[in-house]
This record gives sequence, structure tokens and C-alpha cells, in this order.
Amino acid sequence: MKEKHINKKDVHWQKITAYCAYQERCHKEVREKLYALGLYKNDVEQYISRLIEENYVNEQRFAEQFTGGKFRSKQWGRQKIVYALRQKNISAYCIDKALQQIDDVAYLNTLQHLACKKWDSMPKNMPIHLRKQKVIPYLLQKGYENELIKKIIIDLADK
Repeated sequence: MKEKHINKKDVHWQKITAYCAYQERCHKEVREKLYALGLYKNDVEQYISRLIEENYVNEQRFAEQFTGGKFRSKQWGRQKIVYALRQKNISAYCIDKALQQIDDVAYLNTLQHLACKKWDSMPKNMPIHLRKQKVIPYLLQKGYENELIKKIIIDLADK
């Protein structure tokens, strides 16, 4: 009986295309996966080029999906999203285009909802300045802009 010769390049290609087809990936993630498979720099760059050509990997598409997902599911603000995308080496152009996908009204409504929820979770007899000390850092940590937070806090404090 003849043994089938398994081509390692075919196996790597199948693994990396399955990895990319499962969910959107950025170049950095794909590169790290290829290195984890034991490939060398030249092979990694060839695979990346081919994945881009065959539309398995698209940085713009990744940035838009990442942005929408983090905003909808984790209610991240723009600043936190930008930081996370920069960590993934996404270009400023792709980041700007992706952020345009966030509806301004939905963004402000989400910020308002998070602020009210946090504000209302504190004891009713807690002084306003202490509430502010809790709510502001929470919203900053979620990635919302300081100017927007200040406006929301002023409205909450006036209630």
C-alpha cells in the first residue's frame, strides 16, 4: 500500500483559512497564529499576502466588526475601542472609518444608560460629590470622552 504524502503547506493553509473563516481576524492575529504553527518569516508573509488576495483577511472589515461588537456587547466608548485597535496595529484610516459606524445618538444613549445605572446603584443618601467620584472613573474606564461624561454628570447631579 502506498502512503499518502501530506503536504505541510496544504495543512497549514487549511488551518489558517479555517482560523480566518471562523471570525474576522487582523493581520497581527493571523501572523501570530502562523508563527505559532512553526512557520518562518518568509512563509508567514507569503501566507498573509495570499489571505489578503483571497479576502480571508481584511483590516477594514475587521476594524468595523470589532468596533461594532465592542460597542454593542461590551458598551465600550470610542477611546477604549481606539486603544484596542491600535494594540492590534490597525491603521489610523481603518480606525477612523470603523468609528464612523457608531451612531452618535446610540453612543450618547449608551453613555447615558451606563451613567444612570451606576448612579442609581449607589445608596440614595450618598453625597453627590462621592457619587461623582465613583461614576466618572467608571465611565472613563469604559472609554468614554471626558467632555461627554461631564455633561451627563451635570444632568444626573441636577436631578
